[in-house]
Amino acid sequence: MRRVAVVGATGAVGGVMLEVLERHLAVSTLYPLARSAGRKLTFQGRSVPVGRLDDFDFSQADLALFSAGSAVSAEYVPRAVAAGCVVVDNTSHFRMQADVPLVVPEVNAEVLRDYTGGIIANPNCSTIQMVVALKPIHDAVGLRQVQVCTYQSVSGSGRRAMQELSVQSRAVLEGQAPAAGEVYPRPIAFNVLPHIDVFEENGYTREEMKLVRETRKILAEPELAVNPTAVRVPVYRGHAEAVHLELQAPLSVARARALLAAAPGIQLLDRPEPGGYPTPATEGGDPVYVGRIRQDHPCGLNLWIVADNLLKGAALNSVQIAALLCKRREVQGL
Repeated sequence: MRRVAVVGATGAVGGVMLEVLERHLAVSTLYPLARSAGRKLTFQGRSVPVGRLDDFDFSQADLALFSAGSAVSAEYVPRAVAAGCVVVDNTSHFRMQADVPLVVPEVNAEVLRDYTGGIIANPNCSTIQMVVALKPIHDAVGLRQVQVCTYQSVSGSGRRAMQELSVQSRAVLEGQAPAAGEVYPRPIAFNVLPHIDVFEENGYTREEMKLVRETRKILAEPELAVNPTAVRVPVYRGHAEAVHLELQAPLSVARARALLAAAPGIQLLDRPEPGGYPTPATEGGDPVYVGRIRQDHPCGLNLWIVADNLLKGAALNSVQIAALLCKRREVQGL
């Protein structure tokens, strides 16, 4: 499984996917795809033309990574699967379908062991980094409730949002009022917006409910209490989360640190001193960073979680899933 199509290759996540593919998967043939063709991208030191999605024959690819929006996935993923292609979808379209695995390799890779379907869903960026940190604690003592406030960068909304932050920030620094934006309903420069995605009937936003529904599915805990508030902040790249856990049994800070330090995908940065904690602007790369570990009461624990939303929150997790699929096929002799 080495012929790979990347749908949405010219987008913010698609570009990072190409970088991650070079590092984590031996690709024999790459097919970067978008709604319109004509551009060229660099992959493995070569210039590769971007193909037009509408014209692509998915039987040419073994694997397709989709990151071009839910509407595109709804239309083209079934076509790809029908052509014999295995799809890792980075949109929300298939995540909550009961027959589609929702996978974070460090957390629930075992759900792929006997899976024979054609679609694997990549979770939401804020969900991914949180469940990576929750997994070792959940395994050790169990979770009763998760309360989370997210601080999510504008890159989660795409390149137009990053441009909007730049334009508005420049205006403010020049003493002007920021112009009305097209991506966000209020100025994002030097501001925070407690609103990500549309509001649902219960008053929570769709982004907040993704944290609820996806966390329950990934951890196989359908009744787990998750109480989220999702906030957009004027940061270009990298999400942070303040998480309070109510545990089913007592857990000390020292034991929590030991569990997190030993867990895959996690980099512990937890020194109670100035700068002894992770921030989106200073900690990049593949890991999920955890710091500010504090005990509220014997069964109450606080965590500060930081990750690159375009890497572990999207492209890296997708490619890690793809690598698992390739390894499974090699073991099975397919």
